[in-house]
Amino acid sequence: MSFLKKPFRKLRDFSNNSASNSSDTLPGKEDASNGSPIRSTEKVPNGSGPASGTSTPDPRRRSRDLIQEERYRRSMDKERIKLEQKRRQQLARIESENFLKEGPEDITKLYRPFSMNMSKYRNHEKRTLFKELDFAKAEGQVITFRARIHTLRRMSAKLVFIVFRQQTITVQGVLQSFQPHTDGGGEGPNGTISEQMIRSVERYPSETIVIVHAKIRKSPKRVKNATIHTHEFEVYEIHKVADLAENVPFSVYDAENINRDKEEVDEEGDEAEEESTLSPRASEDISRRSQDLLSRSECAGRSNPFPSANNPTGSVDILRKPRSLPQRVRLNNRIVDLRTAPSQAIFRIQSGICNLFRSYLDTQGFIEIHTPKLQGGATESGASVFEVNYFGRQAFLAQSPQLAKQMCIAADFERVYEVGPVFRAEDSNTPRHLTEYTGLDLEMALEEHYHEALDLIDNMFKHLWKGIYERYQKEIDLLSHFYPHEKVLWLEETPRIPFKEGVQMLIDDGWVDEDGKPPSPLEDLATRAEIRLGALVREKYKTDYYILDKFPASARPFYTMPDPNDDRYTNSFDIFMRGQEILSGGQRIHESKFLEKKIKAQGINPDSMAEYLEGFRWGAPPHAGCGIGLERLTYLFLNLGNIRLASLYPRDPKSLPAKPPVAKLRHEDASTTNPPWENQEYLSRQDEESANGDHKGQLQPLEKLIANYGDAANTSWLDQRYNVWRHPSTGAAQGYVIHGSYLISVGTPLCAKSQLPQVVSAYLSYLKSEHKDKKPIWMIVGKDVEEYLGEKFQWRTIGCIAEERADPRNNPALKDNDLARKVRHAEKEGVKNMEIPANQPIPDDFKEKVDARVKDWHAGRKGTQVHLTQIRPWVDREHRRYYYAQGPDGTIHAICVLHQLSPQNGYQVKFSLEFPNAPSGTIESLILYAMKQISISDPETKQVTFGTGALPTLEGGRNLGKQKVKMLKKAYETINKQFKLTNKSEFREKMGTFDEPVYVCYPHGGLGPGGIKAIMGFLEEDR
Repeated sequence: MSFLKKPFRKLRDFSNNSASNSSDTLPGKEDASNGSPIRSTEKVPNGSGPASGTSTPDPRRRSRDLIQEERYRRSMDKERIKLEQKRRQQLARIESENFLKEGPEDITKLYRPFSMNMSKYRNHEKRTLFKELDFAKAEGQVITFRARIHTLRRMSAKLVFIVFRQQTITVQGVLQSFQPHTDGGGEGPNGTISEQMIRSVERYPSETIVIVHAKIRKSPKRVKNATIHTHEFEVYEIHKVADLAENVPFSVYDAENINRDKEEVDEEGDEAEEESTLSPRASEDISRRSQDLLSRSECAGRSNPFPSANNPTGSVDILRKPRSLPQRVRLNNRIVDLRTAPSQAIFRIQSGICNLFRSYLDTQGFIEIHTPKLQGGATESGASVFEVNYFGRQAFLAQSPQLAKQMCIAADFERVYEVGPVFRAEDSNTPRHLTEYTGLDLEMALEEHYHEALDLIDNMFKHLWKGIYERYQKEIDLLSHFYPHEKVLWLEETPRIPFKEGVQMLIDDGWVDEDGKPPSPLEDLATRAEIRLGALVREKYKTDYYILDKFPASARPFYTMPDPNDDRYTNSFDIFMRGQEILSGGQRIHESKFLEKKIKAQGINPDSMAEYLEGFRWGAPPHAGCGIGLERLTYLFLNLGNIRLASLYPRDPKSLPAKPPVAKLRHEDASTTNPPWENQEYLSRQDEESANGDHKGQLQPLEKLIANYGDAANTSWLDQRYNVWRHPSTGAAQGYVIHGSYLISVGTPLCAKSQLPQVVSAYLSYLKSEHKDKKPIWMIVGKDVEEYLGEKFQWRTIGCIAEERADPRNNPALKDNDLARKVRHAEKEGVKNMEIPANQPIPDDFKEKVDARVKDWHAGRKGTQVHLTQIRPWVDREHRRYYYAQGPDGTIHAICVLHQLSPQNGYQVKFSLEFPNAPSGTIESLILYAMKQISISDPETKQVTFGTGALPTLEGGRNLGKQKVKMLKKAYETINKQFKLTNKSEFREKMGTFDEPVYVCYPHGGLGPGGIKAIMGFLEEDR
């Protein structure tokens, strides 16, 4: 990141110069560096002016200095107040924790967390479900229930409002201190609710599971922030059932708020934004809108009735940014998303679809079957099938239960259906395709015509539509506020349109594809054509639901019966809803010889389907059937817009990403997957070394973590200006620096890749709780963290920097003629490259010589120097390798220090300093020598990194609009051209480097002018 500092500093200096009235009023270099404002109040006598060596201070400059001084004073006062508040909060928390452990039993028993449930006892305590309560009749009763904390708001030290949630129902609870209770007779609670109890409970995060003992009472005012508006709980006891190992990535309210304010306002640079989006829980504001919709209240979207210091009116909208949560974030955190009211409604309706499907077919003489999903051959075509290793033999996941259904018909089952998984290896990333879905399949024997099956299927769908609207109207009403939903239109007599007529309707309408071609009556319809035909059918027939009959043979599998009048078509059909296919079916070939002929025509070996053909050789009745995609039916019926929302845990081509190979660690005793305190051998060794056990459970040394998991940026954490956060359960580490109102994190966390989501989430929770007044910026992170921050937490990311790496074994620099010339020149000047053996101590006189030369190097530097780390060559000697270039007279001309990183990243060129008066080519010769030597001494080394450098162009990452990226690119190109940011990268490129992009990440509104200024200040070298 050092390449950013110089141009920004020049721009800032230019801005300051332009703002001044006259260059004569600017302080000299000595005055400017001193940091004190000019505050002269003496009058200049007559005759004294520029000639006398003095100048009259500019009053405007004096005013600016006074204003700046006052701002600084207020800032320091504000900081002191924040620190004092934080200290008081910490003391209060410690006091509450101690009180819980040591306080009076009759008080602490009211909120003491329960131990882990191991089914040790069963007391048959009655636990109440909200959905079973008649709150009006139950008024005054004391009940016990288990629920999640939906949200919590502290009103004072003695009063907390808690919204409890059971599935889709939320109820407000009131916890108030200093209220002795004797309600409920002998069964009622007795005791005093203390302020310590309030303090403990108010720190419970959202989604915490609790057991609550409370009395139902009528609410004095209508509760707008819960689904139960007329009653509330007076909380007597509340016990945490289990701790959250990490906070949820977003609140349930955020996930429910998907359709609200979809157009995101770009607030880049808005430093007035009150809260950062760094928290894994985006907010703890009270959920109102969707919960009111569940009970069809007219008060949906109204403000929260509870005022606060920052929000006198109680409006949630003041505290919350007007933005929606993207679907990808929800789907990447599916468990939390499934807790929301819309998701709960979707899968209740989907369950009803399966139930109605089964119940109707049961009345029509069908039986349910369960067919195998491992098959010896492809069901429909080899192009879209998943191949698996079946004990060394080839097998396939079933593309449908088609073959097994037909075999059951040949076995005289007559009518069968199945609800089961279907697998399609289609690399399609559209909103309407999945690689695994649930199929609703049926097959039935025919008497005369395949329309017998079509009639039954048509009646089944009408039964299904009616049943859904009768049983699940409340869920549909809720969903219609999140996903615009019009009731499905259907007719008593469903339109049955021959395929040729449907194509002709499109031709008459003038529809053409992307190439300008009209649809063909002998080819399948494209998705766009289907949608347009659906619109034409709705316009003509006033229905969303219709049948397209007699599909062309080119669009059907081999087992479909041809049309007896025209073999270019088949006895097959599709059923459409809202312009998209929801069912595909038709008559099957039941004559074995004809079927074998069709199989061979498809290029399939009949021997691979011997079991299937066997049933037809032994005689099978005429039959027909169909297959329905449950998820597609659900998402089209509810108009969800994306089929993934109708799948519990959706599978598409991007699912199940490959896991990176796990390399052997350099220090097994510093593992984060098996930390020392979980390693018995390590603990026993600690016992031997320390009789009192003081070293037990020590965190892994940071130096060893860098050698196990680190990259170049991590080595800077060894400097004193860095703070290092440690993950309590794994020992993972993350370094950061606080600069003004910004908290700048540097590098990827030190842990195994598989632990990154857990560690990043915990780190953001730490920042939220301990540094909530700071705006976070995360620099120089790898692809894994960039993707996690962008997808999980909606952070913005940009890429204009890269780790510049080289392969020490196959380095193209060794063949560079220009470099070879420089190396030869250094050799002619008598420069020799030397290495200090890794197993030998560094001589003190050598350290003194190098330190003196480093001072010479510093003295010769001009302009503003920037860096991520200080020049401290002798830190972490165990993991460093030292190389130096020496002249004939013993003068040290250059030094190169390599720092050991993770096995994947090899080594970092930590320092490569060419000292004053060194012969040309000295540093180039030394670096090439160091890379060659390290490849010999450490054969496992695959790469060496020179650190971070500038890329020629800026690339927008995640959550940035196209216009924003275009503007950033243009600005970056201008700055790069003017200030030659890539000069250092060009030198490194000559050394054989290649780029591995790294990223800068920040939450929405987190990188304005103040953020850039913070980065500039952070990178500036300490004098």
